[in-house]
Order: sequence, then structure tokens, then C-alpha cells
Amino acid sequence: MNTVSKRTFNLVLAGVMIAMGTALGFVKPFELPYGGAITLCSMLPVMFFSYRCGLKWGLSAGLVFSVLQLLFGLDALKGISAMMVVGSIFLDYILAFTVLGLAGMFRGKIKNDAAAFTLGSFVSMMLRYFCSFLSGWVLWASFNETADMQGFIATFFPALGNLSGTALAVVYSLVYNGSYMIPEIILTCVVGFLLVQFAGKQILDKAPEKSA
Repeated sequence: MNTVSKRTFNLVLAGVMIAMGTALGFVKPFELPYGGAITLCSMLPVMFFSYRCGLKWGLSAGLVFSVLQLLFGLDALKGISAMMVVGSIFLDYILAFTVLGLAGMFRGKIKNDAAAFTLGSFVSMMLRYFCSFLSGWVLWASFNETADMQGFIATFFPALGNLSGTALAVVYSLVYNGSYMIPEIILTCVVGFLLVQFAGKQILDKAPEKSA
């Protein structure tokens, strides 16, 4: 496959994977009131694309995916200050979803594709979790009532329900974002590992060469 054909193939595949991830993002078995939801492995298509086509392509696809997520999530930004809007756009959307394009970081460094893909995906999704944590701590904690944050934390960790100040903001963001991110990270890693383990050739092989 020549350079032009490969580029065209990657562009088409990127479009398909981004569209698939966006569609899966609408399937939400669990959703929180202030944003964040467990989806049907919506991050997986972009990470597959990154692993197959490389980090440069993966990060580009992640960026496009982030813009689409922002457009569909604009309602969550209503009623907050301009500074919070800018910070949330960067941390909750642009950076948080672009880092999914790093999922291919271990291809060629770990011999087993299933292990390499799963580890890269785990690191990428943890980076997204970290972005959401920063946003929740720095931006959104100040927007919420102290009693509401304490009540939410107490639902999961009763012993921590009386926190206040910075400690409350940090723990609240960890728990709030972890309540949907951690289950989805586990689900996505399991599904991704199984798909690569049993259908790796169909998912990860390079595009077929043109026949003579």
C-alpha cells in the first residue's frame, strides 16, 4: 500500500472509529447528575485505532473525538463562569479524550498484543480519569454545596463524610469521577483484552496490500 492509499485508509478508519465511539457514548447504563457516565466501552474504538495506526494518528483521532464529546456535552457547561467553562473544556473534554490516542504506546514494546493494548488502554484511561479529577477538584468542587459533596462521599465511604476544605474537594473529585470511570476502565480493559486476544488479526493487522 502506497503512502496516499495508507493515509486515505487511516482517515476512513478514523472516521468510522470516531463515529462508533460517539454512538457507544450514548449508551449509558449509569449517569451522574453533574456529568460523567458509564458507557458501553465508548473509548475503545479510538484506542483500537491508536494501537493499529500509531500514536500520531491516534492523538489526532482522540482530538476529533474530544470535540464531538464537547459538542454533545455543552448543556453541562450552562450556568457556570467563563473561567470554569474554559477550564472544563480543556480538562473535561479536549485533554481528557485526546489522551485516549496514547493507547498504542506499548505496541512493539510488549510482544503480546493483547497485553500491550490492554496496558496502553489502561494508562490512557487513567490519564483521562486524572484530567477529570483535576477538573472536579480545581473547578467543580467550588460550584457544589459542601453538604452535597459530604453526602456523596458518605454514600461510598461513611468514615470520610465529615471532610471539609481542600481535603473534601480532593476526595469528592476522586470519588465522584471514580464512581463512573473505574467501572468503565475495568469493563473496557476486559472487553479490549478479549477482542484482541481472540480477534486480534482482524482488528490490528495493517490494511491489506493491493493484489497484483
